[in-house]
Amino acid sequence: MLTLLAVRNVVLIKALDLDFQSGLTVLTGETGAGKSILLDALGLALGSRANFGLIGSESPTAEVTAIFNPDAKHPIWNVLDENGIEADDEIIMRRRLRDGKSTALINDTPVSLGVMRRVGDMLIEIQGQFEGRGLLDQATHRQLLDQFANHQDKLTNCAKSWDDWKAASSRYEDAATKRQENQDNQAWLKESVTELDHLAPLADEETQLMQEREMLANITRIAEALKTAEALIDGEQGAINQIAQASRTITRIADVAGSLTTDLDQALQRTEAELSEVEHALATTQANLEGDPNRIVVVDDRLHALRQQARKHGVDADQLAATRDHLHQQLAELEDSGGDLTKLATAMAEAEAHYHDARNALSQSRIAAADRLDALIMAELPPLKLEQARFKTSITALTEQQFSRHGSDAIRFEASTNPGMAMAPIDQIASGGELARFLLALKVVLADINAPVTLIFDEVDAGVGGAVANAVGTRLARLGEQMQSIVITHSPQVAARGHQHYQISKSVAEHGTISTTAILDQNERINEVSRMLAGETVTEEARAAAIRLLEG
Repeated sequence: MLTLLAVRNVVLIKALDLDFQSGLTVLTGETGAGKSILLDALGLALGSRANFGLIGSESPTAEVTAIFNPDAKHPIWNVLDENGIEADDEIIMRRRLRDGKSTALINDTPVSLGVMRRVGDMLIEIQGQFEGRGLLDQATHRQLLDQFANHQDKLTNCAKSWDDWKAASSRYEDAATKRQENQDNQAWLKESVTELDHLAPLADEETQLMQEREMLANITRIAEALKTAEALIDGEQGAINQIAQASRTITRIADVAGSLTTDLDQALQRTEAELSEVEHALATTQANLEGDPNRIVVVDDRLHALRQQARKHGVDADQLAATRDHLHQQLAELEDSGGDLTKLATAMAEAEAHYHDARNALSQSRIAAADRLDALIMAELPPLKLEQARFKTSITALTEQQFSRHGSDAIRFEASTNPGMAMAPIDQIASGGELARFLLALKVVLADINAPVTLIFDEVDAGVGGAVANAVGTRLARLGEQMQSIVITHSPQVAARGHQHYQISKSVAEHGTISTTAILDQNERINEVSRMLAGETVTEEARAAAIRLLEG
């Protein structure tokens, strides 16, 4: 709900603070008093394009502030959060114009005009001005019809079916692309698998071969060291002979030493045995070194073959075994992918069929709801002096390329105001007064389904009076019971229906003409409605009529 509109230095308005209540607020005044200026000022706070001609003569700055206190469940809070705008329980929208620059603020946070306009459109609708916003925006018509139809289950099913279809299509396309890529590489895969199978690389084989090659390259040095070690252990003066002599020496004194030399003799025997094992190992190692004198050539050839394949596949030679396993898997997947692709194609076709069933069901529900909506709106038109007018919710099929999770329908509110006139989009019909009354009929019928907004009507009573004006006032009062409504009016029948009444007037001040607005008490309302009935000269009959209107 709009709670305050503060205007500073906008054209004729020097300073103005308007407090608004719930229900229906009416603004009246003579032509040229400044009613349109109020709407222009409010438009600035709602994100309309800057018009620097609105800056008044009092200062170089024009400023407009609009304060709202939406319900806690209003979707506007999510929009503020998405845009990093902090809020408690109020939304303060402020716009400043100065030196050719425009500043937009929401809760003192600088925002773009796009964000301000989006927030403004969710909080307030001005009918009869600001073309392309509110009900005049065709983009809102589908959502309004869906809300009126109350078929959330069909909307959810259509959206889910669309998402499932797109996901199934993506899976199929990815698999088909991968299969084509694999087929293009099939010959290369088979050749590579054959080569690697023939090579039969082992894990970490290059590392092991390099260690062996290092040993083979130093085989002469190794052989000399082994031979020297063997001579030191098993030569004529080697360790084995030395230990044997030591053991025999200890044995000769065993009969006189008793148990004193028993442990020593056993230790020498063990040492002799262990040295014999070392001598055997040395002999075996030397024999192995002499086993294949061409082994280094074999190792070099193997390393060359491994590295050649590693370069081909862009991996380290030690990874060739894993590469071979991976290529085997790719080849197997290629051979099996034909069946998988068929399954994915079947799943995609089934998902598409489900979507078409869901969108068709949604379309049928929309058509039925459109008939009900059209009938309700047509019933509202005659009392509003639109008895010759027609209203229709146009539903046309989109092209397949335009299908979406919202279905396959283009929805537009259309109308004609005279017999024989072709139906046209509602924002293209006749006069502003007729359009405003069409929009009033729409809002009356759709009031229960909209998120809470403040409605402002301009020229809704243009060109009508008597019973028609009374019908307009009745419907505005009914809307005011459901949502805050504000109407700028020249009709006494409409003005008398207001729960709150502001009078806009123009006067000459020291520095020029200014526009002021004042809230009216009951007696002042009688005077204003009387003026609206009788003109400049208010008669007793006009006052009596005004009292009857206000009491009615």
